[in-house]
Amino acid sequence: MSTLETEMLEIGRRARAAAHALRLISSDERTAALRAIAARLHAQARAIVSANDVDVGAAERNGLGAAQIDRLRLNQERAVALAESVATIAAQRDPVGAIAEDWTRPNGLRIQRVRTPIGVIGMIFESRPNVAADAGALALRSGNAVILRGGSDSAATVAAIVAELRAALGEAGLPQDAIQIVPTQDRAAVGLMLTGLGGAIDVIIPRGGKSLVARVQSEARVPVFAHLEGICHTYVHAAADPAKARAIVVNAKMRRVSVCGATETLLIDDAIAAQLLPPIAAALREAGCQLRGDEAARAVMPMDAATEEDWRTEYLAPMLSIRVVAGIEQAMAHIARYGSQHTDAIVTEDAVAAARFLREVDSAIVLHNASTQFADGGEFGFGGEIGIATGRLHARGPVGAEQLTTFKYVIHGDGQIRP
Repeated sequence: MSTLETEMLEIGRRARAAAHALRLISSDERTAALRAIAARLHAQARAIVSANDVDVGAAERNGLGAAQIDRLRLNQERAVALAESVATIAAQRDPVGAIAEDWTRPNGLRIQRVRTPIGVIGMIFESRPNVAADAGALALRSGNAVILRGGSDSAATVAAIVAELRAALGEAGLPQDAIQIVPTQDRAAVGLMLTGLGGAIDVIIPRGGKSLVARVQSEARVPVFAHLEGICHTYVHAAADPAKARAIVVNAKMRRVSVCGATETLLIDDAIAAQLLPPIAAALREAGCQLRGDEAARAVMPMDAATEEDWRTEYLAPMLSIRVVAGIEQAMAHIARYGSQHTDAIVTEDAVAAARFLREVDSAIVLHNASTQFADGGEFGFGGEIGIATGRLHARGPVGAEQLTTFKYVIHGDGQIRP
């Protein structure tokens, strides 16, 4: 057995022991620990930003793209937001022990379905160092231990954040091994996590590029909460309010182009394209967005030609593909063919059209008259998120504390025996 394998198995063993301890710790104790984490993150915001400066500097020297650097960067405002996110999580209702269903059988047996922690979560992520704080806090809120493996580009920042998380756990009298970081950038460590570390890891959550998620889904020997790329659409229906359409599209694309909820393709009905596309396109260009359109879009506004590949591309950049469609049927067909089932929106004042879109578009998040940039656990009131799951089993959409629990059946009897 290699030294790395021995070390990783020990991390798994300690995580499993911490997860067992957390099951016996009260909600109030975990809440106190979360408040301690929030306080430490707030107090150490400048130190965390300084660590992040090291990572950002290395990223710039290595020629990382603007979107990757934006995902990596933590300025003072974003660092303080980490603490505020944890404080929000601390104030949330504790999902552990919540009774989801409660019924009594004719024989008098009372059956309850009760939420319980999953156990040990393996979190593999790239860039975004805020994931370390969100994952640690949400795991603690839901009574789970977590093993974090960040990317090499955010190593200094993640180490600084996790140091504060573990210090706060110690201050609160909770096991520090409830939050651990893989102390190496050796890719073999990821492979060992995907095997489950000898049964220690109960679920793997990848958050990063398409290649990372594909590897995890291909090699994992434990369940995976998949977070696929965000090829998100905003569809401007024929009955859209012009002012709403313009504001929503610009925000959905340009508020922050590097997030997975950014709109990558605009679909607009041919009945209103000549009227609404010019002001929308002008506002996008004024915000610094490059446009690529199909033939019908280019007939309305000069722009680069979109190719088949554009419809399948998550730009994560100030670039938008535009297609003119012949109504809601074609819009939904485009989303079904090219989308990643992440987040899609319709802009319309037609309640029937909106209801049909929300019912028939099979994405984790669907919106009516709102920006796709609301695809965020914090905006859902979750405090933070570990990621946005695009699969269909167990968790879908933003993965917050409640989604990091499973359940067991608790049965109360009074001497019943089965005939």
